[in-house]
Amino acid sequence: MAIKFQYNKTSLTNLGKQLKIRKNALPTLKSKESALRASVQTAKAKSESLLEQLNSSLKEYDYLAGLWNEFEPGLISVKDVELTTVKVAGVKTPELKEVIYEVKPFDKFAKPLWYSDGVNILKRLAQLGIESEVYVEKSRILDFQRKKTTQKVNLYEKVQIPGYQEAIRKIKRFMEDEENLSKASQKIVKQRHQAEEEEEEQ
Repeated sequence: MAIKFQYNKTSLTNLGKQLKIRKNALPTLKSKESALRASVQTAKAKSESLLEQLNSSLKEYDYLAGLWNEFEPGLISVKDVELTTVKVAGVKTPELKEVIYEVKPFDKFAKPLWYSDGVNILKRLAQLGIESEVYVEKSRILDFQRKKTTQKVNLYEKVQIPGYQEAIRKIKRFMEDEENLSKASQKIVKQRHQAEEEEEEQ
């Protein structure tokens, strides 16, 4: 990225301000980047942990496999999933608040005793699966923001800060050269003027 500037004091002042803004922002961006990186890992680990719990719970209920055939299909369904928004390192992410189920009424006397337990088991399994998906989405959002922050850190650190520093150096060098030329030309003019005065006196 080429930094546009002019060889004058106004441009030098503006570049100095831009450089200061970026230098001040860089530590904040770097700490945000590392916070996001850690949060992505935490969310992924939580999602994997919930999936493991789901799989182990499914194995745990393997012994009920034969009974599930007697279970009425569509007895329980997920009616709604309530989410809240939680900020992680300044990024809005979803968090599971509640899973709302719809359980069709059934005659507890006519149906087997384990029907109520079956409903609770399915609620627990669904909760684990849904919560795991929420953490997958959370880690996706955080990872996207982490990549954006990393790009900004790289832009500031590797492109803009060195670019502004180089532009400032060029302007200062130009202004110094201009000042030296001005002084040199003033000296020449003064010497000529003195020489002319001396000639007039003679």
